[in-house]
Order: sequence, then structure tokens, then C-alpha cells
Amino acid sequence: MNVAIIGIGLIGGSLAITLKENGFADMVIGVDERPEHLAKAIRRRLIDEEMPLREAIAASDLVIVAVPVDVMASLLPLILDQVDQQVVMEVGSTKERLLESVRTHPRRGRFVSTHPMAGTEYSGPEAAVPNLFNGKYTVLCETEKSDPDALARVERLYASIPMKMAYLDPKSHDVHTAYVSHISHISSFALALTVLAKERDEARIFELASTGFGSTVRLAKSSPDTWIPIFRHNRDNVLDVLDEHINQLSLFRTLLIKKDFDSFYERIAEANKIRKIIG
Repeated sequence: MNVAIIGIGLIGGSLAITLKENGFADMVIGVDERPEHLAKAIRRRLIDEEMPLREAIAASDLVIVAVPVDVMASLLPLILDQVDQQVVMEVGSTKERLLESVRTHPRRGRFVSTHPMAGTEYSGPEAAVPNLFNGKYTVLCETEKSDPDALARVERLYASIPMKMAYLDPKSHDVHTAYVSHISHISSFALALTVLAKERDEARIFELASTGFGSTVRLAKSSPDTWIPIFRHNRDNVLDVLDEHINQLSLFRTLLIKKDFDSFYERIAEANKIRKIIG
């Protein structure tokens, strides 16, 4: 099977490695608006060949769109304009606005919407790694609007990695990802800015930083080019979650002001229940 990947970054590049190594793809074609990304992808052997978009679509059986979600919303209809029997899938982090962009497209059936729930704080083809997706979940959205053979091809792709599959409607997907992913990034950005502001006066903060700080602030290294489109697309859900997060922070602040460490203890014990969910 010939696979075209549009956007050779962390997700696109890691999929390229995986699908070549596991034999799902006979040839991987790379498409990217940045020539330097394609050059790196060729040097790292992430892709077998680079092509312009139209040629890549014509030469492929499966087209994977892995660009930022704002670009994806305008690009998907143009790609679907050019397909015949090819399958088009995307790997975006938001769904409602994205799926609205192709809702009435006459080739909507050739399209499958997915979100592999995996990643790192790094970006670009140099960030692509093998085994990024192994054993993780991928979400498939609005599958009832995809042609059965198109859906089956995408399910075979994820099974070949292997990944676990969950099926959600777009609205539920966007709510859930606001809780499990998007708020985590905002919290990490905010913590990094807090410490950077304080570090002007306390030069030894980073000298004393432990692995706990590193893991908490790791997501702050994530690219704004990736995350601003996500926050723009999922603004309402992120605001809802952020309001609750601010309420929780305000409660901790109030308990500290009151020196109510018994209640503080209770809040931490309540938070510990997260172990039942994530181990």
C-alpha cells in the first residue's frame, strides 16, 4: 500500500516510521510546505519520496493529514476534491470544527477522522520516534459517515501498530480532550511562566529543580504553532475546564491563607483518587 503523509512532524513522522517498519506501507510519500522538513525526513529515511500534494494524492492508496488543525480545516476539502478510491484520514486534536469543514463534501465517505492519543513535547521531523503509538488509544469520530471500506482500512492501520480504538462523537471527543490534554498544556505553560518570572530574582531555582519539576513543566516545551490552533478550535471546552481548574487553585490558596492544613490534607487525599484511573 502506498501511503502519503501530509505534514512530516512528530505525529506524521512517527507514523511514517511505524508503518514502514511494520510492513503496512510499501512506500511512504512525504508532503510538507517546508523544504527543510522534507530534507530531514529523507535524510532520516522517514519517507521514501517527496512529492507535491496533487501528485502524492494520485500516487497513494491512503492519505494521512497531520498538519495543525487550522490548516487541516481548509486543506481537507481540497484533498477530498482530488480523491477517487483513496482513503483520507486525519490525526487532529480537535474534531467539531474540523468535521464541519467536510460535512457536506460529496466525497465525505472516503474520509475517516481519528486522533491517536500519543505525543511528546517536541515537534518537527527530528522529533519523530518509533513505538510512539504502541499500546496507546486512538479515537475514531463520526465513523457512521465513512464508507465501510475506508473505515476498515484505517482500523487495519491502527490494529497493525497496535493501538486500542475508541469511538466517540465529535462533541464528546472535544470535551474529553479538553480535560485530559488541553488543560494539562495550559497548566504547564502557566507554571513555566511563573517560575521564569520568579527566576529573575532567584537565580538558583533551576539548579535545584528535580525530576518532579521537569515532569510537571515538560509540556511547556510544546510548540505554539501546534497549540494555538487547538485552543482556538476548542476554546469553549477549554474555558470551561480552565474555570474549574482556577477554582481548585483558589481553594488551595484560601486554605493556605487560613492555615487550614486539615482541609488541605483532605483535598490532597481526594486528589490521590486519580490513582484509580491512571494507576
